[in-house]
Formats: sequence, C-alpha cells, structure tokens
Amino acid sequence: MKILIERVDYGEKQTIGKLYLLNRHEEVVEDFWSLELPNKDNKRRVSCIPEGKYVGKRHESVKHGDSIWIQDVPNRSEILIHKGNYYTDILGCILIGSDLYDINKDGILDVTNSRNSMYKLMKPIVFRKGEIEIEIKKI
Repeated sequence: MKILIERVDYGEKQTIGKLYLLNRHEEVVEDFWSLELPNKDNKRRVSCIPEGKYVGKRHESVKHGDSIWIQDVPNRSEILIHKGNYYTDILGCILIGSDLYDINKDGILDVTNSRNSMYKLMKPIVFRKGEIEIEIKKI
C-alpha cells in the first residue's frame, strides 16, 4: 500500500490536495481530499511539510485516535494524517475528508466526513505491520 498526496491549491490559509490510497500495483483503492496548512517554508506548527517521499506508521494518538505518523520530516516531528475538518484544526498535520465544503461559512473550504474518511483510509492499513510509503507532490 502507498499513500499519494497531490497538492492542487496552495492558498494563503491552507493547502488543498487529493489523497490516494494505492495498492501494490499503484491502482487507486480509495481517494479523499486533503487539507494542510499553507506553504511557509516548513516552519513548525504553521506550514505544510515539504514535498517528497516519507515513511508512515500506524499510530494511536491520544488526541486524534487512529492516525498515520509521517516519519523523518526534516526539522519536524509528530506529523500525522488524522481526522479534522478545518485548517484551524491543524498544527502541521494533514486532514482528510470525502469532499470540500465551507462548513462553518467563513469563506474557506473545509473537508467533510473526516471521521468516516479516516476509517476508510485506515481499514486496509490496520492489519499491516511495518511501514507505508507516502509521497507528496504538487501537480
């Protein structure tokens, strides 16, 4: 299994992308929208992480529950893919959802159905031992 995130919009307050769960043949198993902080040169707690290839591990977060911990991000730690809806829910991590919609009517798109999306992402990963490849790129 592999996670591919294709960033499609770098905004002032957030970065929007498509997150794909791929099988070993690189075929799409599930797809979601992703939400990250804006690109601010990889600054802690205010920026998305740099594009590149990473290793992810299944993680049980006290705050966010079942999540994926992205390893070896330069000058960063504790970067997760986890549930949440708004860019204000992010301190450098990645949120996923099934769609984009301005839930709180603030003029900024949010991800919807995040809890169920995280379940769908984690379901095929939950019984895997070891690591999962993660690639983040701009399209």
